[in-house]
Amino acid sequence: MKQQGEQLPVYSLHNFSKPERKSQQFQVEIFDANRHFAVKYPHRHDFFEVLYLNQGTGFHVIDGNKYEIKPPCVFFMSPGQAHKLELSHDIEGYIFLFNADFYLLNRRNQNSLVEFPFFYTIHQDNPPLLLSNFNDVHFLETLFRQSIAEADLSGEYKFEMLCSLLDLILTTCAARYHENEPLSQRSKGQILVKQFFHLLEENYARNLAIKQYAEILGVTPNHLTQTVKLLTGKTSSQMIKAKQLLEIKRLLVHTNLTVTEIANQLSFEDQSYFTKFFKRETGITPLQFRSESLI
Repeated sequence: MKQQGEQLPVYSLHNFSKPERKSQQFQVEIFDANRHFAVKYPHRHDFFEVLYLNQGTGFHVIDGNKYEIKPPCVFFMSPGQAHKLELSHDIEGYIFLFNADFYLLNRRNQNSLVEFPFFYTIHQDNPPLLLSNFNDVHFLETLFRQSIAEADLSGEYKFEMLCSLLDLILTTCAARYHENEPLSQRSKGQILVKQFFHLLEENYARNLAIKQYAEILGVTPNHLTQTVKLLTGKTSSQMIKAKQLLEIKRLLVHTNLTVTEIANQLSFEDQSYFTKFFKRETGITPLQFRSESLI
C-alpha cells in the first residue's frame, strides 16, 4: 500500500539550503548518503536541478519515467517535475540547485535555459547524460568542487563566479547531450515549444485554453498548434490534456484529496465534467484509478 499524504509535496530552494543561505537563489554541495534533508518522495521542485553522480547505483524516477543510475552520469530536472530517488548507500556526487533568476540575471538572452536540450525537453523525457570521456569527467568534477568552494567565500565577484561556473557546467553537458539531437530540432520552433511546456508547468492548475497560452507567447493559436505538432507529433490540445491527466493521477495516488477537491484544484467546472473528462481519456473513473493504483 502506497503511503498517501494531504498533498504532493512541492519544495523550494530554501528547503535544501543551509540556514545562512536561506535567501540565496542557488545551492551547490556534495551529494551523498550523509546529505540529510527531510523530504518526502515523490515530490516536485520549483527550481532547476543538475545532479552529477560518480559512484553508486539505483534508479531515478522523473515524471513516471524510470532511469537506471550508471555513474558517471548527470541528471537534469526542470521546475514542476515530480521525481523519486532510489539510491545505494555508497552514492556519491555533486548537486547544483538554482532558480531561473540566478542564471538569467545578467543575460541578454532570456531563453538561455530553455535552449539547453535537457530542460523542458521536446519529448518530455529526462534521460541522463552518460559520460565516457575521462577529460569530461575530470572537468565537470573540477567545476562542481570549485563551485562549492566559491559558495563558501564572500567578495564582490562571488555571484558572477558562481554563475560562470554554472554556465560552464550546463554548456559542457549540453555539448555532449546534443550528440543525440538532430540539428533540425534546434530551431525557433523548438524554443517556442519549450516555452509552451514551461508555461504549461506554471499554469496547468488554471486550466487555460490554447488561445490563452498563445496570447502569452505572442503567437496565434494555429501557429502554436502546428509548431507543437511538427516537433512532438502531438497537438497543443493533446499536450494540455496529457499534463492534466498526469497531475490528476499524481493527486489520486499520492494524496488523500477527494475527487471534488482535485477537480477544484485543477480548475474544472464541476466534479461531473471532471469525472467525464477522466473516464473519456482513460476508460475508468478517478476512483477506479485510485483503487487500482493502491493495490
